[in-house]
Amino acid sequence: MNASSFHISSLLEKMTSSDKDFRFMATSDLMSELQKNSIQLDEDSERKVVAMLLKLLEDKNGEVQNLAVKCLGPLVGKVKEYQVETIVDALCANMRSDKEQLRDIAGIGLKTVLLELPPAATGSGLATNVCRKITGQLTSAIAQQEDVAVQLEALDILSDMLSRLGASLGTFHASLLHCLLPQLSSPRQAVRKRAVGALGHLAAACNTDLFVELADYLIHQLPGPRAPASPAAIHTLIQCLGSVGRQAGHRLGDHLDCLVPLVEEFCNMDDDELRESCLQAFEAFLRKCPKEMGPHVPNVTSLCLKYIKHDPNYNYDSGGDKELMETEDSEFSEQESEDEYSDDEDMSWKVRRAAAKCLTSLISSRPDLLPNFHCTLGPALICRFKERDENVKADVFGAYIELLRQTRPPKGWLEVKEVPTQTCSNLHVLRDQVPLVLKALQQQLKAHSIRVRQGCFSLLAELAAVLPGSLAEHMPVLVSGIVFSLADRSNSSTIRMDALTFLQGLLGTESAATFQQQLPTLLPPVLACVADPFYKIAAEALLVLQELVRVLWPLDQPQRLDPEPYVGEMSAAILGRLRATDLDQQVKEQAISCMGHLVCHLGDRLGGHVEPLLLLLLERLSNEITRLPAVKALRLVALSPLQLDLQPILAETLPILASFLRKNQRALQLATLAALDTVAQRQGLCLPPTAIQVVLAELPALVSENDMHVAQLAVDFLATVTQAQPASLVEVSGPVLSELVRLLHSPLLPASVLAAAEGFLQALVGTRPPCVNYTKLIELLTAPVYNQEEDGGPGLHKQVFHSLARCVAALAAACPQEAAGTANRLVCDARSPDSSTGVKVLAFLSLAEVGQVAGPGPQRELKVVLLEALGSPSEDVRAAASYALGRVGAGNLPDFLPFLLGQIQTEPRRQYLLLHALREALGAAQPDSLKPYSEDIWALLFQHCEDTEEGTRSVVAECIGKLVLLNPPFFLPRFRKQLAAGQPHTRSTVITAVKFLITDQPHPIDPLLKSYIGEFMESLQDPDLNVRRATLAFFNSAVHNKPSLIRDLLDGILPLLYQETKVRRDLIREVEMGPFKHAVDDGLDVRKAAFECMYSLLESCLGQLDICEFLNHVEDGLKDHYDIRMLTFIMLARLATLCPAPVLQRVDRLIEPLRATCTTKVKAGSVKQEFEKQDELKRSAMRAMASLLTIPEVRKSPIMADFSSQIRSNPELAALFESIQKDSTSPPSTESIELSGGP
Repeated sequence: MNASSFHISSLLEKMTSSDKDFRFMATSDLMSELQKNSIQLDEDSERKVVAMLLKLLEDKNGEVQNLAVKCLGPLVGKVKEYQVETIVDALCANMRSDKEQLRDIAGIGLKTVLLELPPAATGSGLATNVCRKITGQLTSAIAQQEDVAVQLEALDILSDMLSRLGASLGTFHASLLHCLLPQLSSPRQAVRKRAVGALGHLAAACNTDLFVELADYLIHQLPGPRAPASPAAIHTLIQCLGSVGRQAGHRLGDHLDCLVPLVEEFCNMDDDELRESCLQAFEAFLRKCPKEMGPHVPNVTSLCLKYIKHDPNYNYDSGGDKELMETEDSEFSEQESEDEYSDDEDMSWKVRRAAAKCLTSLISSRPDLLPNFHCTLGPALICRFKERDENVKADVFGAYIELLRQTRPPKGWLEVKEVPTQTCSNLHVLRDQVPLVLKALQQQLKAHSIRVRQGCFSLLAELAAVLPGSLAEHMPVLVSGIVFSLADRSNSSTIRMDALTFLQGLLGTESAATFQQQLPTLLPPVLACVADPFYKIAAEALLVLQELVRVLWPLDQPQRLDPEPYVGEMSAAILGRLRATDLDQQVKEQAISCMGHLVCHLGDRLGGHVEPLLLLLLERLSNEITRLPAVKALRLVALSPLQLDLQPILAETLPILASFLRKNQRALQLATLAALDTVAQRQGLCLPPTAIQVVLAELPALVSENDMHVAQLAVDFLATVTQAQPASLVEVSGPVLSELVRLLHSPLLPASVLAAAEGFLQALVGTRPPCVNYTKLIELLTAPVYNQEEDGGPGLHKQVFHSLARCVAALAAACPQEAAGTANRLVCDARSPDSSTGVKVLAFLSLAEVGQVAGPGPQRELKVVLLEALGSPSEDVRAAASYALGRVGAGNLPDFLPFLLGQIQTEPRRQYLLLHALREALGAAQPDSLKPYSEDIWALLFQHCEDTEEGTRSVVAECIGKLVLLNPPFFLPRFRKQLAAGQPHTRSTVITAVKFLITDQPHPIDPLLKSYIGEFMESLQDPDLNVRRATLAFFNSAVHNKPSLIRDLLDGILPLLYQETKVRRDLIREVEMGPFKHAVDDGLDVRKAAFECMYSLLESCLGQLDICEFLNHVEDGLKDHYDIRMLTFIMLARLATLCPAPVLQRVDRLIEPLRATCTTKVKAGSVKQEFEKQDELKRSAMRAMASLLTIPEVRKSPIMADFSSQIRSNPELAALFESIQKDSTSPPSTESIELSGGP
C-alpha cells in the first residue's frame, strides 16, 4: 500500500467516528487530497472512498453532508467509470427519498457530478454514458405528479444536462420532449418555469423533426387572441417561445410568419407580465432571424415605441421638483384607495425595459434601416432619457448607444475624400439631435444615482466619437457635470474614473478653444484627483492633465491662452507625485510622462523649476522601474521647439542611455535610440564628445538584420551625429560600415531601413572634409559583387542589387562632381565582356538611378550598351537593362523617348522588354514633360492591345493606366469608344488599365473615375471570358483599395457578380490525353475571381451585403473545384466571426460539405500532388469548422455533434483538428487573397 492510499485509509477510518468534528475534519482532509493532481487511487481505495462519501451524504450533521457533496466533484476525475455510475445510481435513488434534506443533497450532488464530467469534445464517453443513465430516471421523476419538490429538482438537473451535453443525448430527445411538453400545463408555476428552460436547451440540440414538432405544438396550443384561455397558460407558452428563441432562434425562421402575428396580438392584452414575455420573444427573434423578421419590423417597432413609455403609475408631464412633490403628496391618497394602482404592484417597468432591449436588438440586427431609425427611434429614445427607473434608464441609454455605434462611419472613411452618401445623411440627422440629447441629459449628469451618471458619460463619449466637434457649444453643461462627478466623495471611486476617462476622450475630439473658458472651473478638481490616494484615479487624472497641456498649449500653433495662472499649480501637482517614492508603478510612469509634456510645451514658463525637473528626470533614468517612461519623457523635452537647455544633464545622461542599448529589452532600445536621435538633432554641437563616443561604441552591434526597426533607428542616429559632430565618427566608421554593408545584403531589407542607410552614406561624404572618401565607399558597397566569381557559390538575392544600386545613386547625388565619372565607369563595366552577370546587373541598376543625376553624358554610347544588353542570354541582365533604359530615358525624354518608341515599332522580338522600359519611363518622368508625347504613346500602346501574349498586354495596360493619370479628363472618356468597338483583347486590356488607376491613397482622378465605374462594370456582361475576368480583377482592386468608388453601385453589381460564381456546363469541355479523357473547365478562372471579389467585399462593404444571399453562393462554392473550396472555407471562417447569426441559421447545411471534404479519400495510385491537395483541403475545412465552433450555439447542433464524434473516432482527423485548434488560439486565418497577375 503506497503512502497516499495509507493516508486515505486513515481518513476513512476517522469518517466512521461518532464525533461529528472528527468526521468533518476527515472529510475536509479528503477534499484536500482529492484536489491534488498527483493523487492516484487503487481499485480498493476507489471503492471504499465512494462508499464512504455516499454514506456521509446521509450523515445527521448538515455540515458533513455539504462537505461530502463537494468531494464528489474532484472525485469524478479520479475514479473509474463504473464507480462514477455507482455514485450516480445512489444519487438518483436518494432523489426519490421521503426525506427532503436527502433529496436536496442528492440534487446538489448530481449537479456537481455533471459539472465535473469531461465534455464530449475531449473524446471521453463518460459524460454520455452517465447522462444516459440519469435521463431515464429523471424523466420518470418529472412525469410523476405526487411530489413537486422532486419534479423541480429533476427539471433543474435535466436543464443543466441539456445545456452542457444536449447533443450527446440524441436517442432520448424524443422521450424528453414528450415528457416536458405536458409540464407546460402544470398547475405549479415553478414547474412550468423550469420546463420552459429545459425545452429551450432541448430545442437547440434536437434534430429538425423534433424541433418542428415542438414549434407546431406551441403554435397550435397558442389560442387565438379572442379564444378563451387561462392567462397562465398563454404566459407559459409565450415564455417558452422566448426561451426557444434565445437558445435556438436560428431554427425558428420558417415558423415566424405564423408566430409573430399571434405574439403581436397577445402583446396588446392588458397584462404586463405577458407583454414583457412577448417583447422578450421579439428580441430573441430579431437577434437570431433578422432577415425573416423583416416583414414584421414595422409592427414590432410600433409596439416597442408604444410600450417603452408605458408607465400608468407616473406623471411625466410636470418637471423637476414639482413632479417629485406631486408624487410625494399623492402617496397617502394612493394608499388610502385600494382600487388605485400601487407602486408595489407596478410591473410596468419590466415592460419598458423589455421594449428598450428589443429596440437595441432591432437596431443592431438591421443596420440597413438606420436612416429610418434615426428619424423614428432616435427622438423616442431621447424622450425616454427622463425614465424614472434606473434599470430601464440604463437599457434606454444602451439602445441609443447602439444606434450611435451603428452610425459610426465605415473604417477608413476619413482617409477617403467621398464619405458614403448614406453615412453623411445619418450623421446630418444625428447632428440635429445633439441639442435634444444634451437638454435631456443636463439634469441627469448631476443625478444622485452613480449608475445614471455613468450611463450619461458612456452615451456622450460614443456621441463625441461618432460626431467629433459636435459637443463644443455644450461644453459648459458637460464641464459642470464632469466637475460634479469629480467632486463626488462617495464610497465608489468608479464614477470619478468614468468622469476622467470621458474628459480625456473629449480633449481628443473637441477643439482647444472650447476648453479655454472652462479651464478655471475644470483644473482644480483634476488637480485634486492627481493627489488622490487611490492609484487608479491619480494615474487617470495625470493622463487628463497631460492631454490638457497638449491640447490647450499646442507646439505647432500660436498660444491663445496665457498659461501663467495655471503653470505653477500644475507643476506643483506633478512634482508632488514625482517626488513621492511609495507610489504605484502606474502613477510613477504617468507622472513622468506628464512632466515630460509640461516641460515640452511650457518649459519657457517654468523659469527656475526646469533644472530641478531635469535632475529629477535624470534620477528616474537611473531607476530600472521608471527608466522607460523617463527615456520617452527626455525625448519629449529634447523635441520641444522652445530650445530648452539640457546641458546640466547631458554629460551624465548619455552614458546611461548608452548602457540601455546593451539591454535585452526591445522597447527600451527603440525608445533610447529615438531619444538619442532627437537630442543629437537639437543639441548636436553641445554634446560632450567623450559621452558621444560611449554611445557610438554600442551602435555597430545594433546595425543588424536581427531587428530591422532597431537597425533603422541606429542608422538614423548615426546620420544625425555625422552631420552634427563628424569627428566623432572616426573611430567607429569602420565597424559600422562593415555591419551596414552586411545589412544591405539582406533580401528582407525594408524601404525605411534602405532610406536611412542612404541618408547615412550621404552624410558621410557630405561633411567637409568627408568622414569617408567617396571612392572608398563606392568600392566598399560594390566589392561583394565585383569579387564574386561567375557561377561560384550562392549568388546575392535580386533585391540586394537594387539596394546597392540605390546606395550608389545616393552617394552620387551627394557628390555631383563625381556622378559623371561614376556613370562612365558603370557603362564600361556593363559593356565589358569580362564582367560577370552580377556586375552587369548592378551596373545597369545603378545607371538607372545615377543616370538621372549624371545629366546627358555620353547618351549615344549608353543607348547602344542598353540595346545590346536587351539581347543578353541572361534574363537578369535583360531585365536590369530594360529598367535602366526606362529610368535613364525619363531624365532625358527628348532624346530617349522617340528612340524608345521607334525601337518598340521596329524590334518585335524585344518588344516586351522595351514596353517594360516605357512603363518605367512613364512612372519616373515629370508629367508635364510627357504631355507632348502622350498622343504618340497612346496610339502605339493601342496598336499592341491585340498582342497574343497576355504578359505583353498586361504591361501595355499598365502603361495605358500611367498615361491616363497624366490627363484623366482627356484620356478616360476615350475608354468608352474602345470598350464599345474594340476587339476582345483590346477590351480586356482597357479594363485591366482601369485597375491601374486605383490606388489606396486619395488621388485627383477619383471623382472622375467614380462617374465611369458603372459603365466599366457593365463589362461583366461581356461575352468574352477574359474581359469578364479582367473586370472582376479591376472590381476586386476597387473593393480592396478604394471601396467608396463602388459602394453606391453594389445593388446593380452584385447580381452580375453572383452570376459569375455559378458553374456553367457549356464552358466544360473534354480533352483526350492518350487513352484518358480529362475535363477542362474554362470558366474556373472567372469563378475564382468572382469568389475573390466576394471575400474582399466582406472586409470593406459588409453593411451593403445581404448576408443570406451571400451565403447561398458561399454554399455553392463549398462543393466546387479545389481552388474555389479553398477560398470559400476561408470566407466561411470569416463570416462566422463577422456575422454569426445568419451562419448559425444554416449551419447544418454548411457542415455537410465540410464533412464530405474531410472524409473524401484520394484514389490509390494517384500522384503525390493529389494527396497534398486533399490534405490542404482537409486542413482548410478543419479551420472553417474551428471558426464555426466559436459560435456558442453551434456546439448544440446535432449534425455538428455527429461530425465532431466522427472526427474524434478517426485518429488522423482528430490529430489534425487538435493541431488546428492549438494554432487558432488567435482568430482564424484571414490572409488576403490576391488575383494572379494582380498588381
